[in-house]
Amino acid sequence: MKKIVFLTGAGMSVESGFKTFRGSDGLWENYPVQQVASHEGWEQDPELVTNFYNMLRRKLWSAQPNEGHRLVAELEKYYDVTVVTQNVDNLHERAGSSKVIHLHGELSKVCSSREPYDSRYIKELTPADSDVKPGTKAGDGSLLRPFIVFFGESVPMIEPAAAVTQQADIFVIIGTSLNVYPAAGLVQYVSPAAPIYLIDPEPVMTSAYRHVSHIQKGASEGMKELAAKLIDESKR
Repeated sequence: MKKIVFLTGAGMSVESGFKTFRGSDGLWENYPVQQVASHEGWEQDPELVTNFYNMLRRKLWSAQPNEGHRLVAELEKYYDVTVVTQNVDNLHERAGSSKVIHLHGELSKVCSSREPYDSRYIKELTPADSDVKPGTKAGDGSLLRPFIVFFGESVPMIEPAAAVTQQADIFVIIGTSLNVYPAAGLVQYVSPAAPIYLIDPEPVMTSAYRHVSHIQKGASEGMKELAAKLIDESKR
């Protein structure tokens, strides 16, 4: 079974009405990004940051996967699909995708502020039990913090993402430009034999990259076009 790797960014979730992590205006839901999405912001005011992510989680539960998310998941019937996402929402999983690598963490989880990636202290929250009371401790005694890669922190999942990208027979980028890292960096790991598709309604400079097919549409419309093509190819 051929392998498809999707790399998804902000434009993937915008049709679901979920505000994205890295806005060009430096704001996230009307808060300065440095205040709510940086290590310094967390150190300075963990209560504010905890309450901000409680609010954001409530918005996430009311957001629904869009047709683009569903079509990515549906391709698992025909291909071995892995999604690498820069988004912190769980809309890919809720649409049915079974293999998702989150580069920037997951909004639906909380973790130790001492060792964020210690699996013993990572906790999945549910819509019924979503709010974290400021000051709540993780199992290691440190403050419970959002399982989010803050600005200024390393991105541990970039290595698994690069490894799976190297194995891709087809590579698809949705809603993130080739000027933004890690998207631009991951493209370098794609095999020269693998076609690259880019779904983005905006004009994107693709001349620096070989054989990039640009579908100039939003996530759902672009995925409708691409999914039809890929499903047809899988049956040949």
